[in-house]
Amino acid sequence: MSANRPIALSIAGFDPSGGAGVLADVKTFEQHQVTGFGILTANTLQTEDRFIEIQWTDLSFVISSIETFFERYKISTVKIGIVPSLNYLNHILSAIKRISPSTLIVWDPVLKSSTQFEFMSIKDRLELNQTLSKIDLITPNYNEIEILFPGFIINQLEFQNKFPTNILLKGGHNSSATGTDRLFLKDEIIDLLPSDKKCFAKHGSGCVLSAAIAANLARNQSLEEACRNAKNYIEKYLNSTPTLIGHHYVS
Repeated sequence: MSANRPIALSIAGFDPSGGAGVLADVKTFEQHQVTGFGILTANTLQTEDRFIEIQWTDLSFVISSIETFFERYKISTVKIGIVPSLNYLNHILSAIKRISPSTLIVWDPVLKSSTQFEFMSIKDRLELNQTLSKIDLITPNYNEIEILFPGFIINQLEFQNKFPTNILLKGGHNSSATGTDRLFLKDEIIDLLPSDKKCFAKHGSGCVLSAAIAANLARNQSLEEACRNAKNYIEKYLNSTPTLIGHHYVS
């Protein structure tokens, strides 16, 4: 293991098309000069435009995998993707915090696939807040933030000081300012403006963005800097091809 490279771990699903999940995350890590590891929460059958089937990984196997990696390696950041429930996610977070409290955690709350296949639902608000308090950043889009925090879009300022975690609200569905992301920190809201508003949609773009943020955090960037640089990366990724599968580039 190179002493000059930090390690980032993706805990997410396997997408055989490589556009999303662990494969996309590890590609992104490597392009950021970060060593990428992966643990599967699920195996899926899908293409870039069709979701067919999912088989969830037994939680005990995921926890054993986490323990094995963290006992052997110093892992700087963890990016988490699809999970079947808040309880499943909470056990993952608890395992990480128990072994390595300083490891930073980014969760991309993939509640539905881009083809509208539902992965998980939110039923217990108290459990949600307790779970999110263990995470350093979540990266929802406009549809996901309304599921996590109903009424958020209209009452953003009222919500800010009540957040249990930092939030990067992705602006792909921002009707008033397309492509403008909003980073909600405890005492500050930062708008991240797009450099190019004409971008091609991509399967798994949220995975790539959150993985880029995790990689930047592993390289000791601040949360704002990590998000800004990840935004630059994802814009180039989105415009790398006109298709739903993008090309990664050297960061």
